[in-house]
Amino acid sequence: MRRLDISTCGAALASLLALAPSPASAFYFPGVAPTSYKTGDAVPLYVNHLTPADSQNDPKLRSVFSFDYYHPPFHFCQPKDGPKYIRESLGSILFGDRIQTSPFELNMGVNETCKPLCEAPYEGKDAAFVNARIFQGYDLNWLIDGLPAAQLLRDPSSDQPFYSPGFALGLMDADTPTLNNHYDIVIDYHEAGPDNLRVVGVLVDPYSMRDSKILGDGKATCGDGQTPLTLNENVNNQVAFTYSVYWRPSPTPFATRWDKYLHVYDPKIHWFSLINSAVIVVFLVGMVSTILVRTLRKDIARYNRLDQFALEDFGENGDVEDGVADDSGWKLVHGDVFRPPKNPLLLSVLVGNGAQLFAMTALTIVFALLGFLSPSNRGALGTVIIIFYTLFGFFGGYVASRTYKFFHGESWKLCFFYTPFALPGLVFATFFLLNLFVWGRGASGAVPFTTMLVVVIIWFIISVPLSFAGSWLGFKQAVIEAPVRTNQIPRQIPPAGGYLRPLPSMALAGVLPFGAIFVELYFIMNSIWFSKVYYMFGFLFICFGLMIITSAAVTVLMIYFLLCAENYHWQWRSFFTAGASAAYVFASCLLYWIKDVSFLSWTSGVVYLGYSALLSSLVFVLTGTIGFFASWLFVLKIYKSIKVD
Repeated sequence: MRRLDISTCGAALASLLALAPSPASAFYFPGVAPTSYKTGDAVPLYVNHLTPADSQNDPKLRSVFSFDYYHPPFHFCQPKDGPKYIRESLGSILFGDRIQTSPFELNMGVNETCKPLCEAPYEGKDAAFVNARIFQGYDLNWLIDGLPAAQLLRDPSSDQPFYSPGFALGLMDADTPTLNNHYDIVIDYHEAGPDNLRVVGVLVDPYSMRDSKILGDGKATCGDGQTPLTLNENVNNQVAFTYSVYWRPSPTPFATRWDKYLHVYDPKIHWFSLINSAVIVVFLVGMVSTILVRTLRKDIARYNRLDQFALEDFGENGDVEDGVADDSGWKLVHGDVFRPPKNPLLLSVLVGNGAQLFAMTALTIVFALLGFLSPSNRGALGTVIIIFYTLFGFFGGYVASRTYKFFHGESWKLCFFYTPFALPGLVFATFFLLNLFVWGRGASGAVPFTTMLVVVIIWFIISVPLSFAGSWLGFKQAVIEAPVRTNQIPRQIPPAGGYLRPLPSMALAGVLPFGAIFVELYFIMNSIWFSKVYYMFGFLFICFGLMIITSAAVTVLMIYFLLCAENYHWQWRSFFTAGASAAYVFASCLLYWIKDVSFLSWTSGVVYLGYSALLSSLVFVLTGTIGFFASWLFVLKIYKSIKVD
């Protein structure tokens, strides 16, 4: 899987800070401090992994595996002393980045034409491998001063130019793959002061030139570009790699250099999605408000008034209360509504992990929205997610134990143990299993064993003790008291029909939270699988808030109808009702596969489905937790408002 990056809010905020007077002008967010060069200074070019993308003749994704730049079959030119890895963050490694040094020699402001790299041999097997990657539309990814080397594209709807990170390994000429072996590197630089030059843009135009040759003594001849280079899979091939460098001044300041990379395709669709979701939220909140303000208020007032009247004139079991019972059924189950559910331990553990996920997600989106996760600080988002999830282990343990204590659970040691191990263990096991498929393909996306060991150490040394501490503190707190007593004998539940049955109610309720996020989910999946830069955290922040409101409102509505039908098993029902949106998320992943993906190997399908199922499971736990807590507060509120003897 790949990286999601920053919103334009970060660039705008960085711009304001860069323009502000001293000492604020000296402040930059981590990873975005500018590097200044003088004319002639060496500017390093780093290479990253090769990633699958849509090809020129097929907009569908054909693979999910990325490959190391120096993967042997590619035979790309290496530095004289061999490539060296550049130090990366934990999130960058987990998202598949493998950044290394390169043999390219770039000097600030110095134009150079047809510089040699090396000659590389391609045997038939290697030629077949490279041709297959060209057919699958693989892109090369370079980095210069933290900026990705890009290709210049134009928006088909507005004809607006923008920089798209990555450029093609090769192209399909009819049905024949051609390898790009010459690169025109165009670098934009901004003059911030005398001998204070900063890189603000990188473009690469790749060419396929069959007649290029390395002459020796640092010289080469480049072909005319009219005759492309093809790799014959039946013979040995000799390929000459060359490049040219062109520097051009740019008025773009360093603080806004990412703006040209952050392009929105048809922004109207985002606004349409927000308006559509807002209408759904207004409708749901209106319905819930009608129930709470009008129906429930009248019911509660009538119950309290008639209960008092029945005690004075008719007795506790008089006909008046039977008349009220016929009017509405939610008060009839007051003696059972706080009865512990089946499997209270499992529900408590899920709710605790859901609270941990919710806190991590919310805080991460806020940090990204405020610009603290710079796109030049690669892997910052993944690192922050891991840090926040680890630290919020305390919160997850606390919530799980408080919930389990409310359910009068007795296996508190199991609650302590399962909370930090159950869901994280399932996620880690799934990730490890899928990583084996990636490793088996020799792809660079396979997470190294040492990195996985670091994750396990963080999990056991930090997250688990914090969860234990939170669970202990939660159990030391006083139990949350139910406002009504629970009967010893459970009340019989009348059979429910129509939309109150479990599956229909979940199908109806789950589609509404999904409707609040489905557009952003599509763009997020594009950024993950097509290695694009995702930065629309402003839209994501609003969509996340709408999803929370929608999940809470629709679940409260369904639980109210369930209680009116004299069904007091609201705990699991509320969790599954809101969590049902995960089924629609998984269905959208399958639809995305049909529409935008065309895998050529079964291992790509396994990895895609595995990560889609993992994502859907986390959405299930997250939204289910929101629905459960909304229903819990609702039930506590309405039964606290009535007088029960």
